[in-house]
Amino acid sequence: MVKIAGQSIVKNKMRTLLTMLGIIIGVGAVLLMVAVGSGARRQIAARIQNLGTNLIIVTPGSTAQGGVSQGAQSFNRLTLEDARALREQSFLLAGVSPVIFTRAQVVGGAGNWRTFINGVDASYETIRDWSTESGVFFGPADVRAMRKVAVLGRTVAANLFPGEDPVGRQIRIRQVPFEVVGVLAAKGQTAEGRDQDDVVIAPYTTVQNRLSGRMFIAQILASTSSPDEIPAAQREIRAIVRDTHGLGANEPDDFDVRNQADLTEAAEETTHVMTVLLLAIASVSLIVGGIGIMNIMLVSVTERTREIGLRLALGARESDVLTQFLVESVVMSLAGGVIGVAAGFAGSLVLGRLTGWAVAVSPPTVFLALGFAGAVGIFFGYYPARRAAALDPIEALRHE
Repeated sequence: MVKIAGQSIVKNKMRTLLTMLGIIIGVGAVLLMVAVGSGARRQIAARIQNLGTNLIIVTPGSTAQGGVSQGAQSFNRLTLEDARALREQSFLLAGVSPVIFTRAQVVGGAGNWRTFINGVDASYETIRDWSTESGVFFGPADVRAMRKVAVLGRTVAANLFPGEDPVGRQIRIRQVPFEVVGVLAAKGQTAEGRDQDDVVIAPYTTVQNRLSGRMFIAQILASTSSPDEIPAAQREIRAIVRDTHGLGANEPDDFDVRNQADLTEAAEETTHVMTVLLLAIASVSLIVGGIGIMNIMLVSVTERTREIGLRLALGARESDVLTQFLVESVVMSLAGGVIGVAAGFAGSLVLGRLTGWAVAVSPPTVFLALGFAGAVGIFFGYYPARRAAALDPIEALRHE
């Protein structure tokens, strides 16, 4: 039957090609949209994973004025005492680091560069899983002694000391001299597009006393030894910080505790919605292609009425005729699907190369696209096949 179906399809090459065009475009568009969506999810997951190992983030909570919420991080009560309590009282945290943010003009080497200054603890290197490509990260002794040492991000190092290793050189931050002890390995952009390498990292004690002067801190970073410990560690963090803030049993948290899974889930939910929307648009082409197949099969039934009558007269059952035309419809649809898969794969490679977007074509996606094409052939080919099987042999043989 497949052989007969192929022979019947090849008889009208141009008509068949035009009929298959809707399926080709539909399958290619579906594959391309899924590839872009899957690539985006992988890229976002990789960037969030790039934030650190088993990362837990404690940020300020929200407040309301006159019944109007001021939004996330509008009520800051996080202090160095909270970080110290977590470090001393926690049993599940492998590392804890306060983070003090400030922005300043950095002068040194070939010029100056305005960037973010992050005051952190020595454990920040382990928490963020961020190694140095030259020099070293500062240690606990540097933090305790409030030494004026700094580690530069790749972007800052490239702008202040182009073409040279800045380790051992001096920079000035708000007229305060710092010695460069290391340069961080490149981290790239975050999921929001912020350059992680555009930063200067120094001991939080030095940043608070010499640059910031604020009592409250922007956030506290912590990490666990394994991902399985994260939920219990979050509960432990919540209990310790509530205790240091003196919150009663019925009082809500004045801080937020989040982990990488929360960030990944939120980001992937957004990309999933966009992928579904794009798939819905691309699927319209498949429906149009299916309608084209139904139309051409109805024309084929009309053209081959005498052939159908002859088959029935020679003993073919209605189920045989039904299967014959249904197979023709499925073969035509699957052939278009195979060409569409090739077009979608080539299109995703070209799109990724031209735009720099991450694209990912997985085998399950290919089989899903081909299965969808076959289903379209069955759905839209059934009515013409049923109509052919229902023909009266005598009337069909009389047909001119």
